[in-house]
Amino acid sequence: MSSILMSGVSGFVGSNLDQFLKQRNYSITPLSRTIDKQSPSFTWDDIPAITDHDFEVYIHLAGKAHDLKNASDSKAYFDVNTELTKKLFDAFLKSNASTFIYMSSVKAAADTVNGILTEDIMPEPKTPYGQSKLKAEEYIAGFKMPGGKRAFILRPCMIHGPGNKGNLNLLYKFVQKNIPYPLAAYENKRSFLSIDNLNFIIEKMIAETNMPGGIYNLADDVPLSTNEVINIIAEVNRAKPRLWKINRSTINFLAKTGDKLHLPLNSERLKKLTESYVVSNEKIKKALSITHLPLSSEDGLKLTIQSFHSS
Repeated sequence: MSSILMSGVSGFVGSNLDQFLKQRNYSITPLSRTIDKQSPSFTWDDIPAITDHDFEVYIHLAGKAHDLKNASDSKAYFDVNTELTKKLFDAFLKSNASTFIYMSSVKAAADTVNGILTEDIMPEPKTPYGQSKLKAEEYIAGFKMPGGKRAFILRPCMIHGPGNKGNLNLLYKFVQKNIPYPLAAYENKRSFLSIDNLNFIIEKMIAETNMPGGIYNLADDVPLSTNEVINIIAEVNRAKPRLWKINRSTINFLAKTGDKLHLPLNSERLKKLTESYVVSNEKIKKALSITHLPLSSEDGLKLTIQSFHSS
């Protein structure tokens, strides 16, 4: 049984991973902003003392999430995503722990993808969120690991699972309210990551002590188009998908009109709704000596959609 120090336990990923690992007899000690009086825990002010404890694994999930409305101060991203990571990684280097796992993001590599995103890409993040994550990655990668230690930098794509609607909520409402989806003429492909596959990967990384550290993209095996996602949502809801394949030239004209008149549909929003973002998971599967992840992209999405009914 490994003893694990985990930041970000209260978040969506952290709460799921915490439960998953505890069910497999791992011992989890939270690292958070405040003390949990119900169980042993540490705060960020306790970092100097943490190195005296015999944790075998540090899992760093805490961070400032991407603000889609761009209302956050840029400095806040670097204070949290970069500086806290440095602080915890420094403690790891001084400790007897063997494994450090840092949850970065594909946005540290690229905001848009032409083709398939692999770990070999030269990172070029455009937002403070991605830039702050990359700075933390560079700090970790800048150290030569002492003997017996390894550091993992994980770049997940969009994570979903029961209890987390995320960007799927808008599409869910389209189907639920029987609203036609007007952009079906765009056959984009996007990678997703189910929380079940993420939990599986992290537990395997901990257990496989010979697995080398490094940067790993995390994604489900098969990317899905928006049309396929809507079909899956409709199937779960026992509804008929309403996909309108309006001529793309017409949609593009409407988007350009939206640019001038400040309408809900503009060129930038159209790009976000219809662009592809495909992430390769071949490196992580090869490192784990597996050919596929436990949960298929479609089945993982169905589990998430089914949870919407009770939320």
